[in-house]
Amino acid sequence: MRIALGIEYDGAGFRGWQSQEAGVRTVQGCLEAALSRIAAHAIDVICAGRTDAGVHGLGQVVHFDTSARRAGTAWVLGSNALLPADVSVRWMCEVPGHFHARFSAVARRYRYVILNRRQRSALVHGRATPYHRPLDAERMHAAGQALLGEHDFSAYRAAGCQATHPRRALYALTVGRRGDYVVLEVEANAFLHHMVRNIAGVLLAIGAGERPVDWAGQVLAGRDRRAGGVTAPPDGLYFLHVQYPQGFVLPQPDNPFIP
Repeated sequence: MRIALGIEYDGAGFRGWQSQEAGVRTVQGCLEAALSRIAAHAIDVICAGRTDAGVHGLGQVVHFDTSARRAGTAWVLGSNALLPADVSVRWMCEVPGHFHARFSAVARRYRYVILNRRQRSALVHGRATPYHRPLDAERMHAAGQALLGEHDFSAYRAAGCQATHPRRALYALTVGRRGDYVVLEVEANAFLHHMVRNIAGVLLAIGAGERPVDWAGQVLAGRDRRAGGVTAPPDGLYFLHVQYPQGFVLPQPDNPFIP
């Protein structure tokens, strides 16, 4: 039986999604340990998209295969009883054997949350990126439109990115202000390593007036990561949503704005 789960996590206390050497705390490691106890055999999960240290998940999707027959409540409530407080299973459903959390996905959406005020926050530390200089969200939104479409995103990928090629299709990019928060949302068929954080870094410089609006497009055309400015911190980044073909009927819970 193949099962899909929706996973939510606060990435601040993890060294990323992917299991690493013993003693390194990862989301995958915690989840597999809990599921293996429920199933009474070793469980290996495959996720829709790996996230780095400090990056959060609101709409992560995983799948795994099991011979164990358990009620849906066992996979959800039972796993949550065994998981640490910063990881939660939101839903489960049985899926056909050809479903693959990563390779079946047709789009992924991320949200980047910026706390744009002079005072630090006591409540959203580690969950939003603080930025003290005033930001013009409209300038940031206008600049980001140059990135829409399919392009070579070499200038927006990490130097150590292991993807086989740098071409990605960006379907949507929006930036808007919500009180003290500036929120970037971006959707693509897939993302390169640090791609969203590098986009955020470029747009922050534009929003602060350090660079012109057309700089985002100039960086893209240059295909040189060294010309792209700083990589924004992971604190404000959330893996928000995964889209699958209509033939796969998965739960679609709301992912409200959460600083």
